[in-house]
Amino acid sequence: MKKILVACGAGVCTSTVALQKLKSAMEQRGLSNQVSYGQCAVADLGMNAKNYDLVITTSKVTADYGVPVVFGLNFITGIGIEPLVDDIVKKLGL
Repeated sequence: MKKILVACGAGVCTSTVALQKLKSAMEQRGLSNQVSYGQCAVADLGMNAKNYDLVITTSKVTADYGVPVVFGLNFITGIGIEPLVDDIVKKLGL
């Protein structure tokens, strides 16, 4: 089971939208049973990211958390979601 952490500024609004679109995309690909999700604020990534296989943020971050970080603004804009999900699946090795 791969674990994905979705983060935004406050850990509520845009991360919730991104998470719902990500879950839907993973369902469409038949990968729902291979991933679990978490959600937090960008400020909390330092203490949370190490417990996940991949982090998706809706705001730019430059810190190294020891796991791959993907900029997920595509989930908010609705543009380029498929290539982004392709990249996430590839990074997770699914």
